[in-house]
Amino acid sequence: MNLSVELGRLKLKNPVTVASGTFGYGEEFSQLIDLNELGGIFVKGLTLKPKKGNPPQRIVETPSGMLNSIGLQNVGVEAFIQKKIPFLKKYNTAILANINGVTVEEYEEIAERLNAIPEVAALEINLSCPNVKEGGIHFGTNPDKVYEVTSRVRKKFSRAVLTKLSPHVTDIVAMAEAVRSAGADAVSVINTLIGMAFDIDRRKPVLKSITGGLSGPAIKPVALRLVYEIHSKVNIPILGMGGISTAEDAVEFILAGSTAISIGTANFYDPLAAVKILKGLKDYMKKFGFKNINELKLK
Repeated sequence: MNLSVELGRLKLKNPVTVASGTFGYGEEFSQLIDLNELGGIFVKGLTLKPKKGNPPQRIVETPSGMLNSIGLQNVGVEAFIQKKIPFLKKYNTAILANINGVTVEEYEEIAERLNAIPEVAALEINLSCPNVKEGGIHFGTNPDKVYEVTSRVRKKFSRAVLTKLSPHVTDIVAMAEAVRSAGADAVSVINTLIGMAFDIDRRKPVLKSITGGLSGPAIKPVALRLVYEIHSKVNIPILGMGGISTAEDAVEFILAGSTAISIGTANFYDPLAAVKILKGLKDYMKKFGFKNINELKLK
C-alpha cells in the first residue's frame, strides 16, 4: 500500500499533516503521539519578530467549531531556528513552516532565513495579514498581490512553496491561478472564515478583537466546494483543510481533489486525531482494494 504523495517539490510519506496554529511546534504533542507517523507538521505561524498575540478573550467555542483571534502569537523566526528546529529534526516527518508578514519584504526576509535551514522542507505563505504599505488591505484578497508575494518568496526559497488561500474572495480560482503562475508548488485550501459571537449577558462580543477565524466541522462543506472548484479548473496540487475530523472527512477532501490533507481544530479536542485519521485512510483503502492513495482522487 503506497501512501506517499507529492505536492510539487514537497514529497510526503503519507498525506496526513497537522495544520499551522493547531499543533504548536510539534513538541507540545510529542508525549501524546508518535510524530514519526505524521506526513508533515505545519508549525505555528512565524513572523520576523516574536509576537505576543492578541489580548484575551481570544478563543470561543461555537456550534460545530470555534472562533479564534490569537493574533499570530509566536517565538519569531530566529528563536524557531535556534530552539525549535533541533527538536523537530529528530523525527522522520516533514517540517513545514507557515510564514506571515505585514509587507512583502518581511515575507522575503523570513523565506531567505529559512532557506538556509535545510530541515525546513516547505514554506506555507499565509496571506491573511494586512499589507501595511497599502493601508491594511489583506494580501490574500487581491490576485495581483497573491502573485507578487508568492513569486518573491519563490525566488528566496529553493524548496517547496505553498500559498494558503482565503475563502473570503469572489473568485478562488483566480487566486489559485495567480499562485500557479507565480511558481508555487501547491495551494493550501482553505484558511478560516471570519465570524463573531456575542455574550448576551454582557451584551458585548465575546472576542476582545470582535471577530475571529471560524474553523472546525462547520466550515467543511465550504472548504470541500472550494477544493473541488480549484481542482476542476487549475492544474496545481492542493493541500485540503477545513473541518476534517474523521477519516471519512479526509476521503471526501481527497475525492474533491486534494493531494494531501491537514488536520486543524480536531487536534484541540482529540490529540490523537491525526493518527486515527491516518489509520482510517488505510482501512478505507483496504476495504475498497486501493493500492495507492492517489487512486482515490477524482480525475
